[in-house]
Amino acid sequence: MKVDVLTYLALAAVSFVAMVTGGRSSSRRKHKDVFLGENSKFKFGGRIDYKLKRQDSTKTLLIKSEQLLRIEEHDFAMRPGFGGAPIPVGIDVQVESIDSISEVNMDFTMTLYLRHYWKDERLAFPSRNNQSRTFDSRLVKKIWVPDVFFVHSKRSFIHDTTMENIMLRVYPDGKILYSVRVTVTALCSMDFSSFPLDTQNCSLELESYAYNENDLMLYWKNGNDSLRTDEIVLSQFFIEHFQASSGLAFYSSTGWYNRLFITFILRRHIFFFMLQTYFPTMLMVVLSWVSFWIDRRAVPARVSLGITTVLTMSTIITGVSASMPQVSYVKAVDIYLWTSFLFVFLSVIEYAAVNYCTTLEEMRKMKRGKIPSTFNASQAMAFDGCFHDNDIELTTFPRLAPTLTSDPLTSPTQSSDMRPTEGTRLRRQRSVRENVDLLVNNSYVIDSYSRLAFPLSYLLFNTIYWSMYS
Repeated sequence: MKVDVLTYLALAAVSFVAMVTGGRSSSRRKHKDVFLGENSKFKFGGRIDYKLKRQDSTKTLLIKSEQLLRIEEHDFAMRPGFGGAPIPVGIDVQVESIDSISEVNMDFTMTLYLRHYWKDERLAFPSRNNQSRTFDSRLVKKIWVPDVFFVHSKRSFIHDTTMENIMLRVYPDGKILYSVRVTVTALCSMDFSSFPLDTQNCSLELESYAYNENDLMLYWKNGNDSLRTDEIVLSQFFIEHFQASSGLAFYSSTGWYNRLFITFILRRHIFFFMLQTYFPTMLMVVLSWVSFWIDRRAVPARVSLGITTVLTMSTIITGVSASMPQVSYVKAVDIYLWTSFLFVFLSVIEYAAVNYCTTLEEMRKMKRGKIPSTFNASQAMAFDGCFHDNDIELTTFPRLAPTLTSDPLTSPTQSSDMRPTEGTRLRRQRSVRENVDLLVNNSYVIDSYSRLAFPLSYLLFNTIYWSMYS
């Protein structure tokens, strides 16, 4: 009995010690946790709690905005006022730049700010200060926006640096401003019949893709003032004016659609083509006339000059044609280049005629005995390339029989003897063969006439050309 009492007392003492020790350790852990919490708060300056609070407030604010606009309560796949009158959508455009105009591809590239105005009462919200709310592209994907596209566009994209350049502004009464910055490459049907003295008329067309005039009505927000432009400077064109207009487009399967037009007129600068095409062409034509002042027997000089000008003209024509579209009609620059090429080509043909007539003249003189048989023409030309008439020993012309003509080729005495006594003069016209013989016997006359005929003809052509196309 005494042993049981002692055992019980021992167990009680052990349990009491364990309880006291455990309480102290738990109290120490509790104080340690409190100390670590206070120390961490002091060490990090409360940033952990503030970060959590900021995340919670952002999430709460996003939920409030969506609830305020009641986005989840409506089906925004349908247009505003579905089943009723067409919704009016106002448009205004600010042209930032015209990036490029390509004659080869017949298109132009333009960067612009496209703004839409419409009213969607489903997005109306109460506001004490009547201030609007502005959002970016993340909210645009959740509501209805007009499906405006560019007609005849080849490529287009919305700028996305650093984020998509989209703005959505919602007013308390449900009015919406939707703005987007876009670059579009569109077709421009150009007429090059007067190139490079031409004026081109290009247009950018806007239209709704899905909604016809019974569902959506596009119009310019501020009339003619809806189209604004920055200061645009182009290298080859001068922009005369921009114009905003509207119309209707009909599709056999879907009906009539409202269409808006941005029309601008481009007038080409001529100075670039004067330096690159017209001035070099004029110089080549003038250079081909130099051969008329070179001795007609200097074959190497005149032939090389003629061939050089012909090849240069061919190079100019090829360069201009490579930078132009392959059109089936004649352009103004083609008329000028090919006419100039014809003048250069005729100068080469002129020397061929002169050389041929000179050869016939020398052969006739040799047959008549005016050139000694021991004369070597190649030796006479070996020194300076020219065939000199004073190197040839010519005999006197034989006296011709008297004829009833007053031809200046006959002797003066004979013509005076045959003059009629009644004061009338008989004159016989030369035949074609006699004119050819006269030209062959005086081949130098061809060069003399060409020195005057070629410049006058080219001057007349330039006068007519520039008066027609300028």
